[in-house]
Amino acid sequence: MSADADAADTERSHDEAARTGWRRWLAPRMPFVSIALQLLLLLVILFADRIFIRIQAGEAGVLWNRFTGTQVSKVFDEGLHIISPLDEMTYYEVRKQVTRHSLDVLSNEGLTLTLDLAIRYQPEYDLLGMLHERVGPEYLTRVVVPQTESVLRKQLGDASAEAIYTNEGGLLTRAMLAAMEEIGRNFVAVEDIIIRRIQLPESIRAAIEDKITQQQLLQSYVFRQQTAEREAERKRIEAGGIADYQRIVDETLSDDLLDYQGIRATRELAASANGKTVVIGAGGDLALPIFMNDQGARRPPSGMAPDRPAGDDAEADVDAAPSGLLEGLDDPSDPNAR
Repeated sequence: MSADADAADTERSHDEAARTGWRRWLAPRMPFVSIALQLLLLLVILFADRIFIRIQAGEAGVLWNRFTGTQVSKVFDEGLHIISPLDEMTYYEVRKQVTRHSLDVLSNEGLTLTLDLAIRYQPEYDLLGMLHERVGPEYLTRVVVPQTESVLRKQLGDASAEAIYTNEGGLLTRAMLAAMEEIGRNFVAVEDIIIRRIQLPESIRAAIEDKITQQQLLQSYVFRQQTAEREAERKRIEAGGIADYQRIVDETLSDDLLDYQGIRATRELAASANGKTVVIGAGGDLALPIFMNDQGARRPPSGMAPDRPAGDDAEADVDAAPSGLLEGLDDPSDPNAR
């Protein structure tokens, strides 16, 4: 126990000696240390904007070190960052952005067309360091707009004004895709290039629109002609069918068949339960009775037999047909008819 106590006392004595030595060293130098701390605090206050970096929402930062240059492998996210006041932080907006631009394009006839464009773009987030080192924050005016103009003039210079104005064969679409691909090689992603308007000389525009109108009218006339021809063909087929039907009917129709069908209709009408008025025709070889509905008929005059109930009269009306009218008349359609 005494050995441990002696060791502890020895350690405490060493610590006290060290503190005493530090105080002895610091005491004469305390004014200088105080001045140095005050100067450091003043520098922090003066260069606070360069030391404490705040990156806003929708932004990213690229650091340029005074000794090593641009840090192309690191992108600083939004939030608070502490850097050396000797370094510089460059901010980039990484949201989608839209710029509008107008350019003139010459067709192969020498006509000038004005294209109003809307370009939607944003920098490649993971390649911001490369973009900052090789292009810089002015990449819109250094890459996006010049590359768009160059590609469009090259792609559309060999086309006619009418082909450009009507986007014949997807000409403008191919030009836009080529421009987007070219810009993408410079660490900028172009989502879309929208043509807001194509402006031509008024006389050329009117001529092109008139030509398109006449072409549409011609297609309409051709379609109407084809419709009329098909309708005429349909009517010819229908007329042929009717003629064939009439020819077949004329070949099979006879007076005996007509008389037989008339007698059948007369018997069916006579068998109905309704009151009737009988009219005997006088024309032709066979005079068929005509039964007319007489539900509201008045009481018969005196001397005439009153109407009997319909139930008792059904068969009597059939039997009232002239004797011998139905006898001996066979169905003309029956192959065994006499």
